[in-house]
Amino acid sequence: MASIEKRQRTAGGKITWRAMYRTPDGKQRSKTFDRKADAARFLTSVESAKLDGAYVDPSKSVVTVGDLARTWLTGKVNLKPSTWERYALTIRVQIEPRWGSVRLADVTHSAVQTWVGQLCESLSPATVQKSHRVMSQVLASAVRDGRLSRNPAADISLPRVVRQEHLYLTHEQVDDLAAACGDYRLAVLFLAYTGVRFGELAALRVGRLDLMRRRATIAESVTEVSKRGLVWGTPKGHERRDVPIPRFLVDDLARHVAGRPADALVFPAPQGGVLRVRNFRRVALDPAASVIGVPELHPHALRHTAASLAIASGADVKVVQQMLGHKSATMTLDLYGHLFGDRLDVVADAMDAARGAALAARVAHPLPAAPVIELAAVR
Repeated sequence: MASIEKRQRTAGGKITWRAMYRTPDGKQRSKTFDRKADAARFLTSVESAKLDGAYVDPSKSVVTVGDLARTWLTGKVNLKPSTWERYALTIRVQIEPRWGSVRLADVTHSAVQTWVGQLCESLSPATVQKSHRVMSQVLASAVRDGRLSRNPAADISLPRVVRQEHLYLTHEQVDDLAAACGDYRLAVLFLAYTGVRFGELAALRVGRLDLMRRRATIAESVTEVSKRGLVWGTPKGHERRDVPIPRFLVDDLARHVAGRPADALVFPAPQGGVLRVRNFRRVALDPAASVIGVPELHPHALRHTAASLAIASGADVKVVQQMLGHKSATMTLDLYGHLFGDRLDVVADAMDAARGAALAARVAHPLPAAPVIELAAVR
């Protein structure tokens, strides 16, 4: 049972009040207050939390945010290496300087909101959102462990991220870019017309090309991660997919891989091994992009280009989703929905043509006139 005990210190004669209670698992706990009213208020909150199932043993909340964050990150075995490294960087650079030595029990909603506001002074809205997301996930793990009754990082006001416009190249620009890239011409065309990510291109093997069906199976990806080197894994989303290969690329690809074993890389580095994105940009893409008047072109812009060219050619959202490997059509529409709007005139023109053809056929081959029903004959 909970109780309050009056205690008097012999040194100064000061009277204190000790609130005594039991935790849900039966352990005896106590806390001392200067005023009896505060002790009573504390016991009321403890008993209420026990009834609601929200009680948290204070001894579990003394762990620091920094210690918990490191433990949480160690257990994130489901993350891709590149994502794991980004989380580790966020914890090291944004979270630990402010929260590393702070006990979980001392983290408040207002303090988290203030921290977010301070980050906004020097970081982009997207980086602030990512920093808050990691902090919130760390504190959510504390709630699941019974170290906190609620997540103080929930319902935080965050800066709005203004989505930057994607760069979409035309067919002519893609052709000029590929030509300017010299030996990397075929790789540029493959990126711009299949929509694969660069890591998926670099990991593509000869045996996963089916040139008779004009398909490439995307089952692997390779990424260069700091301190780890090249890391192989599944594509983003962990699902393999088939992407279509345009007919004009088939003959070039056939000559490119002729006589090579099935496990050989389709697009290796010039000296052999994996083609690395930084070398590809330095040697080929960046100089070629400057030549065609599109400086600082990122390889991912070729993926956006593939989406735009597919949509312009008439592909529906589900086809584009499958080609790009998005989790849902909603994600595809969020990124490229405005491009589908450009096809409204195409739809309207097609309906005009269909109606005109139907009416022309009706004039050329009229149906027998329907019998006229006299109103007076209707009873």
